[in-house]
Amino acid sequence: MTPENPFEVVLFLSYPQALEIVSRVLKEEGFGVVTHIDVSATLKKKMNVDFRPYSILGAYNPPIVHRALQHDPRIGLMLPCNISVESLGDRVVVRFADSLEIVSCNALEDNIAREIAEEIQQVLLRVAQRLREGNYTPNDPEKGWKRLHSETLE
Repeated sequence: MTPENPFEVVLFLSYPQALEIVSRVLKEEGFGVVTHIDVSATLKKKMNVDFRPYSILGAYNPPIVHRALQHDPRIGLMLPCNISVESLGDRVVVRFADSLEIVSCNALEDNIAREIAEEIQQVLLRVAQRLREGNYTPNDPEKGWKRLHSETLE
């Protein structure tokens, strides 16, 4: 068994349900989804290629972004925070980009950039943990969604 990746969550939900829940939990943690790239639809349109349901969500927290851009406008090149949502048959895999790794790769290793990246990292890890634990409230109780079940990929 491989160790758990804190930036990856497996959900046993439909793909549309997973997209809705991920977006809602991000919002509850202060991050709105400002971009949604439907990779499968784009590949079909541009290349006539069928691809499993796969989306890239761009999440954004205005107060954090404002502080980051005031500190160093180059941080804008690393925005928004990316989250992928991928359907793999009976499960959906959600992956979060590690903001500390992104800052490190872009030679922005000063203390303020690191503090901002750590703050973002903690929020995204909290979102991942909430998803992992099924800690969310369905938007529409009539849909009858059960408590979210998740596990890590092996």
